[in-house]
Amino acid sequence: MSTINATLAFKVDGLDCAEEVALLKRELLPLVESDEQLAFDLLNAKLLVTPGASEIDSQAVIEAVARTGMRAEVWRDEPDAQSQNGSRGANVRLAATIVSGLFCAAGFSVHAWNAGGAVAALSGAAGGALPVTAILLYLVGIAAGVWMVAPKAWRAAVAMRPDMNLLMLTAVVGAAGIGDWFEAAAVAFLFSVSLLLESWSVGKARRAIAALMELTPLTAHLCADDGSEQEVAAEQVAVGAMIRVRPGEKIPLDGKVVQGASDVNQAPITGESAPVSKNAGAEVFAGTINGSGLLQIQTTKPAADTTLARIIRMVGEAQSRRAPSEQWVERFARVYTPVVMAMAVAVFLLPPLLVGAPWVVWLYRSLVLLVIACPCALVISTPVSIVAALASAARRGVLLKGGVYVEAPSKLRAIAFDKTGTLTTGVFGVLDLVPLEGRTENELLQRAAALESHSNHPLARAIVAHANQRNVEIPAAEDCESIPGKGVRGRIEGVSFWLGSPKQMAERQLETAALSEQLEQLRRAGRTVVIVGDDRQVWGVIGLADAPRPEAAQALQQLRAAGVGHLIMLTGDNQDAARAVAKEVGVDEVFAGLLPEEKVDHVQKLVERYKQVAMVGDGVNDAPALSLASVGIAMGVMGSDAAIETADIALMSDDLSKLPWLIGHSRRTLAIIRQNIVFSLAVKAAVMLLALVGVSSLGMAIAADMGVSLLVIFNSLRLLRAAVR
Repeated sequence: MSTINATLAFKVDGLDCAEEVALLKRELLPLVESDEQLAFDLLNAKLLVTPGASEIDSQAVIEAVARTGMRAEVWRDEPDAQSQNGSRGANVRLAATIVSGLFCAAGFSVHAWNAGGAVAALSGAAGGALPVTAILLYLVGIAAGVWMVAPKAWRAAVAMRPDMNLLMLTAVVGAAGIGDWFEAAAVAFLFSVSLLLESWSVGKARRAIAALMELTPLTAHLCADDGSEQEVAAEQVAVGAMIRVRPGEKIPLDGKVVQGASDVNQAPITGESAPVSKNAGAEVFAGTINGSGLLQIQTTKPAADTTLARIIRMVGEAQSRRAPSEQWVERFARVYTPVVMAMAVAVFLLPPLLVGAPWVVWLYRSLVLLVIACPCALVISTPVSIVAALASAARRGVLLKGGVYVEAPSKLRAIAFDKTGTLTTGVFGVLDLVPLEGRTENELLQRAAALESHSNHPLARAIVAHANQRNVEIPAAEDCESIPGKGVRGRIEGVSFWLGSPKQMAERQLETAALSEQLEQLRRAGRTVVIVGDDRQVWGVIGLADAPRPEAAQALQQLRAAGVGHLIMLTGDNQDAARAVAKEVGVDEVFAGLLPEEKVDHVQKLVERYKQVAMVGDGVNDAPALSLASVGIAMGVMGSDAAIETADIALMSDDLSKLPWLIGHSRRTLAIIRQNIVFSLAVKAAVMLLALVGVSSLGMAIAADMGVSLLVIFNSLRLLRAAVR
């Protein structure tokens, strides 16, 4: 026997609803320290066991599952194996439903022929015994209809845990027992149809997530040192290897562009609607689609750890982290089903015993009560809503790591933001050009870019990039020399120039009162200043800053409109730079110059004050604050691995406008879940009352139950459309 000290996954045949989960928990809890170590993915019939302080015997888990009448085997990630298992189960269910329907129809045909017409057969007006042929046909139809229900009903009866399968089987057997063969066969067939359609509907939500796995190509064009290439499996490509991606192909692995330029469609990963231009040095993701250019890419991650692979893995794990509404439904169903069974027994016994009412009449009404009371719609609709919401968000570029994080954003009252890389782009840009002594902006930019053209400093790259963006011709600089801590000097067109900080200007005694005032204004605006001059005078001042994200101001405005009352900036940057960005994007409160532990303290105070608080960040230093907040949200592109792994939600395109969408998406999901629960209970209550007064029949009850189940499932699947809005 083997033991494990890491999470192990099992495929559990027969794991379909909350009743099976309760049954499995009863057998598995003695093997673990708490039920938090057990997670269940109903949609994929998957069991996850996470070890605690002690190791877990994997064989003991399989044996414990076997005691419930279900069968477990170690989960295999091969899509073909899982899809074959799923298709076999679907084919058996479809065949059983068809057989049930055909034999039910054949039995009714014989029944109607013998009774003198369909109306007479349904009303029982013809009287007389039902032909043996009709009974046999009905029996085959009933057997096929309950083929996949009976084993589960038997397990529920043995475990003394009544579930919807036991409810239905009891109703079918009861109807047959009182000689109502057509009703018994009809209930069996309609329930089988209900489960078949339900399975198809749930599969639609599952396929929305499974489609992510089809994004990544299985092979890559690996480049050899001699320039040749060969096609190999993507998982065989080592980190640091060179691969070539032709126009129109999918990129097989995460990496950086080494050679070539192209527009890449990143919508499958980041949700961006427009293709993104990629040049040398740009980062690319597995599963994205190359445009019209040939790209040579150096891989940065193995196939098992690409951004797409992590998304698929996290979405799969997210399905097992149940939302509060799912937990409520499970607790409700656990109490609801036994109560309904007790009510049905009371309806059957009390009227005949107390007032001498006919036994057959009240037995029939109790059977109708059992059928309509089936909690199927309640049990399945909530997880379908959650999975549809997870899939929709993933396709939109918002990765939610669990059902609980689908609901949490709807309750947010405050959001704290890091500054650099979150509210800002994380890249310096030129924001101010202040030429002096009659110079022009282009002349100032020419000299600055010439001196900085050979430097890798972030400020130097920003100046050169700005010059290129404005199509400024950059002259050659000679005899360039770096002055540590001060700047750079060199000769341009025979004239000696320098570039640097105010300290270098002061040493050269070129400062004037007007220039000092100009520098002070730029500092108050949060700018980092670079001064350019020659040996006689200052040519001008360049103001640089980490510019706010273009969508930041509007996103924060939309957050306020969505009801988030307080927006805060927590940053380690200086006060002037922080206040300048805060003013531009519309933050309510600023705390600057913070160490990581001070960010944690501020988040703790915000949680105490506002209860539901999100923290949005991107750096390693943000990880502690992300974990402490009610909801941690990481920037998926700029974000460090520590931030992304710690956060509950990741914005895969670093687009802050996804935050208002996320809150709206969360509220839509909650609204649909509430609609499903209220509608299910209301319809069941109405039909129960009709059953008690003898108005509704078994056929009406099963039709109502099937209709409610399908309506709430299709209502849940509306969330999938949110990804394309």
